[in-house]
Amino acid sequence: MDNKRFLNPSETISAIITSGRRVLNQTFGRTFVLSLLAGFYIAFGAQLSTVVSQDTAQFCGQGIARLLAGSVFSIGLMLVVVCGAELFTGNSLLTSAALHGEISWIKLAENWLVVLAGNFIGSIFFAWLMFESHLWESGSVAEQAVRIATIKSSLSFPVAFIRGLLCNWLVCLAVFMATAARDIPGKLLACYIPIMTFVASGFEHNIANMYFIPTGLMISARQGLSNPALTWQAFFVNNLLPVTLGNIVGGVVFVACAYWYVHNQSGRRT
Repeated sequence: MDNKRFLNPSETISAIITSGRRVLNQTFGRTFVLSLLAGFYIAFGAQLSTVVSQDTAQFCGQGIARLLAGSVFSIGLMLVVVCGAELFTGNSLLTSAALHGEISWIKLAENWLVVLAGNFIGSIFFAWLMFESHLWESGSVAEQAVRIATIKSSLSFPVAFIRGLLCNWLVCLAVFMATAARDIPGKLLACYIPIMTFVASGFEHNIANMYFIPTGLMISARQGLSNPALTWQAFFVNNLLPVTLGNIVGGVVFVACAYWYVHNQSGRRT
């Protein structure tokens, strides 16, 4: 019986590659449903982060407020990893399987497109559910939701891209460590630290933003607010596009390709 508490980096790469082979036989329906679930799970963390951060800074300071917001947001990736779901940012690591020739680049692209679409629909649907719950009709939570959405929609393309790169660098390291962990507590801790770090640092996650910004847009519309910085066009052009590109570069280049090079310089896994 294997009593190892965790996999070493080379073994973790092998496990990620083995997991990547699932795209060869996984049906469209299964992939799509799992991607919807990931959209829901990340949105659960995002809405809780909004609630926790609404007034924390005035009592504990901005740093502690960010720490707490990041801490509760991490439940999203915990649900994805432990319960099983297809998250676009984490699936950047499937590049490892393509680099080792275990899956084709076409299969990788197909997976990304289906998962991105499913994550988007899941996140938007969850935003609508929160909106229709009327929990945030007015008050400080609604104001925080609109504030978060406005800030994210006002970023310049280069800034959003870099923040997206830094974010998925950490997200993929979280998935890497969670894959290495062999028990539930280890996987939860592996998810918590990097995710808390990226949220507290102010980095940008495209799937989370598929919840944050539409939520702010819906609340603004209900309250009759006119905000030129917060529009659906700004959501897609100023945030979602550059953040998604940054997320891809962060996960693919700085994690998948980096560890492929380190553990496969001779052309085979070591």
